[in-house]
Amino acid sequence: MAMTTPDFLRSRLGRPVAVFGGAVSGGGAIALLSKLGAASVTYDRSGTEFTPEAAAGHALVIFSPGFAPHHPWLELARKSGCICLAEIDFASLFWRGRIVAVTGTNGKTTLTEFLARALCGTGARALATGNIGVPFSRVVADEDGGSAEVTAVCEVSSFQAEQLGYFSADALLWTNFAEDHLERHRSMEQYFAAKWELVLRTKAGRFFAGSSVVRYAAQFGRTVPSGAHVPTEGLPDDPRLEGTPFAFYPQRENYVLAAAWWRSEGLEESALLDAARRFRIGRHRLTNVEALDGVTYWNDSKATNFHAVEAALAGFHRPVVLIAGGRSKGGDVQGFARRIAPKVAHAVLIGETGAALAGAFGALGVAHSVCATLEDAVRCGAAAAAACGSADVILSPGFASFDMFQSYEDRGNRFEWAVADLHAAQV
Repeated sequence: MAMTTPDFLRSRLGRPVAVFGGAVSGGGAIALLSKLGAASVTYDRSGTEFTPEAAAGHALVIFSPGFAPHHPWLELARKSGCICLAEIDFASLFWRGRIVAVTGTNGKTTLTEFLARALCGTGARALATGNIGVPFSRVVADEDGGSAEVTAVCEVSSFQAEQLGYFSADALLWTNFAEDHLERHRSMEQYFAAKWELVLRTKAGRFFAGSSVVRYAAQFGRTVPSGAHVPTEGLPDDPRLEGTPFAFYPQRENYVLAAAWWRSEGLEESALLDAARRFRIGRHRLTNVEALDGVTYWNDSKATNFHAVEAALAGFHRPVVLIAGGRSKGGDVQGFARRIAPKVAHAVLIGETGAALAGAFGALGVAHSVCATLEDAVRCGAAAAAACGSADVILSPGFASFDMFQSYEDRGNRFEWAVADLHAAQV
């Protein structure tokens, strides 16, 4: 069945569509536009500029999540009479299947992957998409709009949620909420409000909210619908999850949310437990890299905010050597250092926030070092572990990677290579 273009877009697709952002989301938008038979022109901050002259040639703009609501290009486009749609919003206009939206400060990628795989394990057809790295527009193009039998499990970030106009979810799983992205949203309340847009776009009775989400909703005067709260914190061990990635926090929270939705769908939890036993956490999420001379090295490069670091450290019974730092996303650095200080035997600090972290840890009397490169940090971490008797060196940065690396994956890879170099030096 051919995809149907909404009436309000049909005439606007007759002119070249402006696509803001030439990376993953932009590429997905271009793929869907091509499928629809529409021409496009890409504008990117490192390439072609969007000027008043350029704006006059377009009637529709599709933009990537990196473009904030008041970005000058978006304001210029609207002033010129263009309709501006977020990539995920544009894609949703052509999707015929179900949408299960997943959001949260942490854990949303894992939960998205897990739910999609678990559904496929029942014989259903499910696709993981969205902020996970596979744009929804790409999936819509590849699936020719999908069908009622296909479920898109769609990870949605706050950057994507804050500018929605048409996206509608059949269910929403909101894992948790904590300090993050304050360089864009400016306050915790604004950050929460951006994600709350998804609640307003979800079918009644199909919202599943973790404990921290409910707490912050009350703080910000938002009413969580009756029955939406899924208690996710401080739960006793579940022997059924032993040996799975969900046996302990922070991943335990993901399973609890998944199970609540799963049961609401009338599915047997035994199938979800089977999926949990087969599931493997993606790389760079507190993974054991190697043990050398009695010290275990852990790659948690995906921890790009304070909450993720705190959750990781909570699983260690002895203080660790922590490698942290990167590009600031806003937030209280001193408060972060104070909360984790009891778990840190020695802090090895890198990146643009290294100096600020050094000041914070120094004021708390926590031993620390500042290193210019990640490779130096790994060597320093090994020496610190030997000196203080720590059994664990953990890369759990707490900040974005873009000051020194191309991505958190690049940062994690470089960490693992540096650990491999330590090993090679001992052979």
